[in-house]
Amino acid sequence: MRTLIGWLVGAGVLAMLAALGLLVSGAANHAADHLDPPGRTDPAIDSTPDVPADIADVFAWYGPDTVKLALTFAGPSVGSQPAVYDRDVLYKVLVSTAPPDDTPEIVIRTRFGAGTRPNEYGVRFEGVPGVTGSIEGPVETTLEKDGVKARAGLFDDPFYFDLRGFRETRSTGSIRFNNQRDFFAGQNDTGFILEIPRSRFAGGNGTINVWATTARFGGQK
Repeated sequence: MRTLIGWLVGAGVLAMLAALGLLVSGAANHAADHLDPPGRTDPAIDSTPDVPADIADVFAWYGPDTVKLALTFAGPSVGSQPAVYDRDVLYKVLVSTAPPDDTPEIVIRTRFGAGTRPNEYGVRFEGVPGVTGSIEGPVETTLEKDGVKARAGLFDDPFYFDLRGFRETRSTGSIRFNNQRDFFAGQNDTGFILEIPRSRFAGGNGTINVWATTARFGGQK
């Protein structure tokens, strides 16, 4: 199981928000979990990494009326690689709306399944606040129910990071970051995003905490 804690911030992942027709501006994001733990997800260490269960990032944004929650995984991969959908992996986005911060009041569960035709996949979201039953339908499609929008599919990796500069900084002890270098440029993640009315996160002091986990049914392959 992978766990990643994030914070509600006012920033945007443009590629993912564009899929829903949304753009939000604001402060910086706090997120990262690629290849963690290395013993189960890093191909340099594990010869059979559990790619579908490897969280990339979790993001949260807010606007005047809605909160957007996004989870990416199974990446980064080169642009020619397809999305990764595994029916045996359960993805959870957990939201704490009141103290204690590590106890979720909201648990959104997401799973994928194969369709009847080749390369056809569907997604199901359960536990979405204010939604009766589940939101389900084909991937690469914006789904709407009870005031919520949801979409799952392949996205340009939204995380911007100079990995070369990080490694040089670590090895030399001198800051070597270059904001013109993005290791994740041109690479993709599989992921999903939900847009939910802000009123459904009411409670506590107005601050929410967001994190995510993955779990594989039957254990690691």
